[in-house]
Amino acid sequence: MKKITFLTVALFLLISVKLTAQEDTARECTIKYNLFKGDYQSKKYDEAYTNWIFLMDNCKDLSVNIYKYGANLAEDVKKDPVLAKRVYEQRLQYFPTKNPAKVHSDYATFLSKNKLASDDQIFSILEKGYSIDPTKMGVKNLYAYFQGVTDRNKDTNPQKVFDTYDDVLENVTLKLEGYAKKLIPLSDSTKVLSKREKSLKRAYTINSQALGTVEGNLDAIISEIATCERLVPLYNRDFEANRFNSVWLKRSVSRMFNKGCQSEPLFETLVRAYAEASPSPEAYAFLASVLEDKGDLKGATEMRLESFNLETDPIKKAKIKLKFAQAAKGRGQLSKARSLAREAIGFNSNFGKAYLFIGKLYQTSVNNCGKNEFEKRMVYVAALRKAQKAAAVDPSISGIAKKYIKNYKANSPSKKVIFTAGVAPGSSYKIKCWIGETVKVPLK
Repeated sequence: MKKITFLTVALFLLISVKLTAQEDTARECTIKYNLFKGDYQSKKYDEAYTNWIFLMDNCKDLSVNIYKYGANLAEDVKKDPVLAKRVYEQRLQYFPTKNPAKVHSDYATFLSKNKLASDDQIFSILEKGYSIDPTKMGVKNLYAYFQGVTDRNKDTNPQKVFDTYDDVLENVTLKLEGYAKKLIPLSDSTKVLSKREKSLKRAYTINSQALGTVEGNLDAIISEIATCERLVPLYNRDFEANRFNSVWLKRSVSRMFNKGCQSEPLFETLVRAYAEASPSPEAYAFLASVLEDKGDLKGATEMRLESFNLETDPIKKAKIKLKFAQAAKGRGQLSKARSLAREAIGFNSNFGKAYLFIGKLYQTSVNNCGKNEFEKRMVYVAALRKAQKAAAVDPSISGIAKKYIKNYKANSPSKKVIFTAGVAPGSSYKIKCWIGETVKVPLK
């Protein structure tokens, strides 16, 4: 009995000592964490570093800030890639639910930048981040992930590439639409922005520009793979299994439309199935294009109107209006196309694609809206103004718009042409024919 009592007391004392030690460690962790956080926020990095290392060794699950701040200490202050790698690994281990998609994305960027992992290892990390939440990944990594999927599957499983492209593009589009909505009130020239609003506008603009670049790069990759010759047999094969799958149908129709495969009989089959499976604004817009190609202009117009009326989001309404404009252009109705593009801008004042579309309309009319070189080249000036407006209001297409700006500028009237025409530089000039816009004669 005495022996049992002795063992019980010993065990109790041992547990008490252990608990006391744990309490002491927890107390020390809290003290050192507060010191570390205060020094870090005061930019006393050397002082912060000592306590931070203690936290990394002994208080690994105390706070995610150990890793948020620690990444900067390791990468930028100490410039120690091995230590920084440890920061990422411990954060993912002890705080796996704290913004994991972004952390995986940042980790992949870090490993790639410092050449600390193979391409396959980096792709695996990107794949994990993408599976969690692609909208939280860095813009460049969305592109890197898609490139990785393409490289691994383009010859053996093109459908995997197409599906991934659609997933990535849909997420890019969602992010772009989100930034577009946020930029509209910040782009009002009559409003004086606060310091915070200016900062937000700059951030939204930079992110939109980056996403716009990714969108173009994705299209460049997929264009080499998604040919009509490859799409038609693939979609013929899979149609019966997916005739009621609205997501599959939407993606198939969109890809064939974007690749110019509308003349294929399969396109109409897919569009009609899509409209039945998902009677949505987008489905009706595609059906309108089919009806128009078959000569049913009245039916196409009614279907486009139905598509427009079903949509409630002004950003998406603007996109539908632009599709109406593109259809009008295809019928040779240039003035009508411009009116519809202007209506699109009415729903989204920052809709750069609509401004750029109007500029392209003008460009196609160069030879019809001028009798001499000066008059013809002034049409390029009108187109230039639209491209400049597109770049100014819509950062997502600024890269594309700049190419048009360069082209339109190069074709604007030279000093010699202006002098020969007997027109004063800087004076107002009204473009002939359907354009009818007044622009300034260049000062060059």
